[in-house]
Amino acid sequence: MADISLTEKYQVTIVKFGTRSTIKSDVYLNFHIYKEADDALDMDYFFWVIQNQNRTVVVDTGFSRRGGEVRDRTFLIEPAAAVAALGIDAKDAPQVVVTHAHYDHIGNLDLFPNSELIMARAEQDFWFSDFAWRLQFKHSIEPQELSYLKEAADEKRITTFNDTYEVAPGIDVMRVGGHTPGQSIVVVETDEGQVVLASDAIHYYEEYERDLPFIFVNDLREMYEGFDTVRQLMQTTAKHLVTGHDPSTLERFEPVVEGPLAGLAATIGRKEQR
Repeated sequence: MADISLTEKYQVTIVKFGTRSTIKSDVYLNFHIYKEADDALDMDYFFWVIQNQNRTVVVDTGFSRRGGEVRDRTFLIEPAAAVAALGIDAKDAPQVVVTHAHYDHIGNLDLFPNSELIMARAEQDFWFSDFAWRLQFKHSIEPQELSYLKEAADEKRITTFNDTYEVAPGIDVMRVGGHTPGQSIVVVETDEGQVVLASDAIHYYEEYERDLPFIFVNDLREMYEGFDTVRQLMQTTAKHLVTGHDPSTLERFEPVVEGPLAGLAATIGRKEQR
């Protein structure tokens, strides 16, 4: 990522919209091989918004009402209400980055019927293939949401990329694979340093710190390599890591304390640059 001006730096807002309670053996791949006692573990659900005075980019859109209810997930705020609280108007057609096509990341794409959707070509190709309907993969999707993606493709609203893509100066998307064939991370420049939005390349900070792959994995080697890619970024250019589902996430950044998102969001950087 090249040097950019202050006017091309962004504020990242992390929005927590849902939660559930689970256990470690339902989260980490082959947890028994670590020879540790099982333990309770919460999982929070997020989407992310990147903004400055010139641009808004939405990163994933959470799970839909149906997607959450059939899996007994707890809603904390409707993603549509959270989007509105951030002052985002669908009429402005903000770009939407799809890090991967699981139900809890594309459940509300229909909030943005005119937006450009950006996703890895490997992700689109996989979910448009017959493999999407094999049970181990189908478990993580909602059929109507894949149908919506296909409609968007037919409307030529999907921009795909192979390895990396510059959404705008200061915002890059990188395919790392692992969790899904096209699982991507987003790297953002802010006035508080570079931010890595890992999405489900890394669900938990413990997952990253202890090298614990997640239970749902398309390619285990790529998942490990994704950990290494993020580590390299954190050792060189990046200052902040935002994982995909860790309940400690909001505590690590500047909390939103007023309005509809109070207690449900945190920010990194300033939206309006000096």
